[in-house]
Amino acid sequence: MRPAPVQPLPEAVVTEAPVVPLVQPAARLMAHAAAWLMLVGLLTGGYVSAAMTGKVPADPHMALAAHLNALMGTFFLLGVAWTLPMLRYGPVGQRRLAWAVIVANWANWGITCVKAWLRVSGVDLIGQPTNDAVFGALTVSVVLPALIAAGAWVYGFRRAGAR
Repeated sequence: MRPAPVQPLPEAVVTEAPVVPLVQPAARLMAHAAAWLMLVGLLTGGYVSAAMTGKVPADPHMALAAHLNALMGTFFLLGVAWTLPMLRYGPVGQRRLAWAVIVANWANWGITCVKAWLRVSGVDLIGQPTNDAVFGALTVSVVLPALIAAGAWVYGFRRAGAR
């Protein structure tokens, strides 16, 4: 027995589905930022090596922290980008979330690179101007944006109208 030939649908039945971009603009923005952050994070490995061998006057442990901050930030960016279609946010909300995560992770890498060179921890106000400036920069550009972004990310998973 031969299978019946497939008949095309009549023209009246065929409807075109709306064209939806495969990748949302905010997800592409985050993936692009993640790719660059991965590159600079890997290159920061050279900074770590130079600090560990004394070729640059930086704290090697903090240089290593900068290297790892970039690598971990890459995965934070990619995780949020991947979940954007699952969130309740429209394009504007997605872009705001994207920029909060991008700023927090790039600042985390950059400020940690600088604080390794300055040899300050910057994790608390101790009355030393350089340390306290690093603490302020970390708080404003890393801690607050990251907490806001993480909270918005969690909130975005709520169904519309859920209480």
